[in-house]
Amino acid sequence: MGAAYGTAKSGIGISGVGTFRPDLIMKSLIPVVMSGIIAVYGLVISVLIAGDMDPPPNKHMSLYTGFMHLAAGLSVGLAGVAAGYTIGVVGDAGVRAYMQQSRVYVGMILILIFGEVLGLYGLIVGLILNSKSSG
Repeated sequence: MGAAYGTAKSGIGISGVGTFRPDLIMKSLIPVVMSGIIAVYGLVISVLIAGDMDPPPNKHMSLYTGFMHLAAGLSVGLAGVAAGYTIGVVGDAGVRAYMQQSRVYVGMILILIFGEVLGLYGLIVGLILNSKSSG
């Protein structure tokens, strides 16, 4: 959900820039690409959780394992929503500001990286929780 919001909000800014300065469209696609990376984080943790869902025969998944999987998914998901929102807002405003003044570009990229790190932290926590779920 965060990746979709970040892509949509950044896309709005890119379409606004494209009408006035079509030469800046390719450099303005970075927020959209960074939003897509957040979706990959969710895909990674969901594949890992789904791989653990098949217990051996005659055994049931413990409540502990279920809650650890839930916590792993929530940590990646909520961090992804925060990162996507950040990338969307910064991408929209940053691309529009870049259209008017090119010096803003490096600052925009740095803020986008800081927003992306929120999702990466959620993925790291989710991976740690998923690795502890087999206990």
